[in-house]
Amino acid sequence: MNTPEKSPTPLDPAATTAPRSAVKLSHVTGVVATLVVIGLVAGFIPRWRQRSALRAETLELAIPTVNVTLPTPGQAGPGLLLPGEVKPLLEAPIYSRANGYVKRWLVDIGAHVEAGQLLAEIDTPELDQQLEQARAQLAESEAALALAKTTAERWADLLKTASVSEQETAEKQADFKLKSATVEASRANVHRLEQLQSFEKVTAPFAGIITVRNTDVGDLITAAGGRELFHLSQTGTLRVYVRVPQSIARGIHLGQTAELIIPEIQGRRFEAKVTSTAGAMATDSRTLLTELQVDNSQNEILPGSYAQVRFLDPTVNSVLTLPSNTLLFRAEGLQVGVVGEDGKVNLHKVSVGRDFGQTVEVLGGVSPADHVVVNPSDSLVNGTVVRIAEAAQTARTQ
Repeated sequence: MNTPEKSPTPLDPAATTAPRSAVKLSHVTGVVATLVVIGLVAGFIPRWRQRSALRAETLELAIPTVNVTLPTPGQAGPGLLLPGEVKPLLEAPIYSRANGYVKRWLVDIGAHVEAGQLLAEIDTPELDQQLEQARAQLAESEAALALAKTTAERWADLLKTASVSEQETAEKQADFKLKSATVEASRANVHRLEQLQSFEKVTAPFAGIITVRNTDVGDLITAAGGRELFHLSQTGTLRVYVRVPQSIARGIHLGQTAELIIPEIQGRRFEAKVTSTAGAMATDSRTLLTELQVDNSQNEILPGSYAQVRFLDPTVNSVLTLPSNTLLFRAEGLQVGVVGEDGKVNLHKVSVGRDFGQTVEVLGGVSPADHVVVNPSDSLVNGTVVRIAEAAQTARTQ
């Protein structure tokens, strides 16, 4: 049996409106909630960023920022300028060893002479006569010796036959020995006078320049206490004597070079080398007598000239310098703050040398690689963590 179909029931308008309103409300609520969340997030993020930046800046400001510098080697200054006395390497006054008269002179002042060169001749008539007399006495002594020798030999033969006594024979032997001694004495006297006669020729003991001539033809020459005939100087190499103050005396060493300045020779600097020192300070001046030698092969420097010697600072390359504003004056002494690789400060005790005003010499306590704090605060202590200014600027830039 077929069941009859029901016809569709018409929709209720009130029933369809309510679900639609609920859906719209839920959509509006979601949108509002989303907007609220977005607003909250948009307001929180800038504040969070601001607080993070403030926290980072606070932490950065909590660490002191300092400027640092490196110790630098001392700069070469003009050096110490000292007066010097220029002398020849060798010089000698030349006197006569024989009495007589100047027969002739062959060299004058300024002449270059060689060793052994004849300078002058002296006429010695009295010496010549003494030499002739001595030679005659020598001949007489030799003749007497020959006779004494013959007599002694004869008496020795006669003694064998008992023709003469032993006393007479001994006397003849003694006379022979006496005559032998007389000959030797006469020969020595002749040799002495010949040596004196050789001094008639005045020669140069070494090569050099004649700087003084105090004689002329006909002058009477007296060997004992006589006047100087010539003065000879060797000027190819010159000696320079300088008195170095005690403050730098320990820096002078053999072989050290210096500059020799002659005021009359403008624009020239001659290199001199230290060859010896006195080895002791002069008690009257507290200076060290130092000898230098300078080459003068061109004869540009005149011996006896006034000169100035400039010693370059021997410690300029070994001494470090620091700015004066890096020093800390503490009860323990002078200190500087050195920043380590870990950013911590270590206080180093230093000893200083010369004070140049803006900089000072540091004789010990730091090395060339140390980062020394500039303008350190009085509260700076060991272990303080600091930030170097350049590093801090780089961190802020990044």
